Amino acid sequence: MRLHVEERGHGPVRIALIHGFLADGAAWTDVVAASDPERYTFLLVDLRGHGSSPRADRTRGERYDIASLAADLVETLPPGLDAIVGHSLGGRLLIDIVGPLRPAHAIYLDPGFGLKLPGRGLGARLFWSIPGLPRLLAWLYDRTDPATGPANVALAEAAHAAWDRSMVAEVLQDVAANPATPAAPTVPSTLVLSDDAKLVLPSSHVPRYEQLGWTVTRFPGIRHDMAALDGARTFEVIQASL
Repeated sequence: MRLHVEERGHGPVRIALIHGFLADGAAWTDVVAASDPERYTFLLVDLRGHGSSPRADRTRGERYDIASLAADLVETLPPGLDAIVGHSLGGRLLIDIVGPLRPAHAIYLDPGFGLKLPGRGLGARLFWSIPGLPRLLAWLYDRTDPATGPANVALAEAAHAAWDRSMVAEVLQDVAANPATPAAPTVPSTLVLSDDAKLVLPSSHVPRYEQLGWTVTRFPGIRHDMAALDGARTFEVIQASL
């Protein structure tokens, strides 16, 4: 599936930005605003079922699993970018696309490497079959953080109004069932961890990533939605990782 992409800036350094669950490319507005448009070109992607990208066609068997979401990105983005940045769900997908796309750098902002939700086995099957669970999960995740400020709250609410609610349990179950395990990076890679990182990445895995050659950057004093909470500092972290 070809995804909706918007370009910002016109500089020689080309960076793709992949948003997290329920967001869209507009989530990076403050990050882009903090950059120099003469130096950077940002590719803002809307994942399948988010923003202005197509929805999965259930009549054709299309899904919202990791494999499909990652394949869309490989089909849409050009290879050899200076960097690809993925936040949360976008970070989980990034680990699957760096091989074919071969960016010069991969930057993972609180990547969804290990959600604290049932993944496999009988307990997981029972959990994901609870009646009304998708509706409950949609309600839990469909929130905006007032600390991001009125402009970003408005952007988040617009994104939440547009996403395909049929995806919620499918995406979360697949991410929970397929956690990322520490491995040597395919390209130079940086983990950027907020104060909430333990919610999406087991703390015990972090030293192993460092041993395997990943750069680990702590982003203290910031919660998971770092790009909206402090776009300028988030851009500085991205810039320092190049």
